[in-house]
Amino acid sequence: MHLVTQGSFNVMDPTMRIMLSAFVGAFLMTTTSQAQEPRVQRGRTFAQTHCASCHAIGHVGESPLRIAPPFRTLHLRYPVEDLAESLAEGIMTAHRDMPQFQLDSGQIADLIAYLKSLEP
Repeated sequence: MHLVTQGSFNVMDPTMRIMLSAFVGAFLMTTTSQAQEPRVQRGRTFAQTHCASCHAIGHVGESPLRIAPPFRTLHLRYPVEDLAESLAEGIMTAHRDMPQFQLDSGQIADLIAYLKSLEP
């Protein structure tokens, strides 16, 4: 590391500062992504178990039930984080084919993480 002394302070070379910032940013993005991975996997498993019979839950494919929106498009309708309250209280929709169910806070966080992972 290149340090330049100015008065009683050591100042990092601007090029080294940029490189260090880039490294720290990449490290934080990687560790955050890795920390989210189990949550995303649990959310996908939940979606596969409870939602896939009607909704397309992956990056491609049509929903088995025509009126059920593909999960990959939900973010186009509203921020997926906004679903948390509905999922906690018991999501209900206008069509009778959608079952009412209530998720606990861990399941909500997992499902939201999975839905966020589908966004471009």
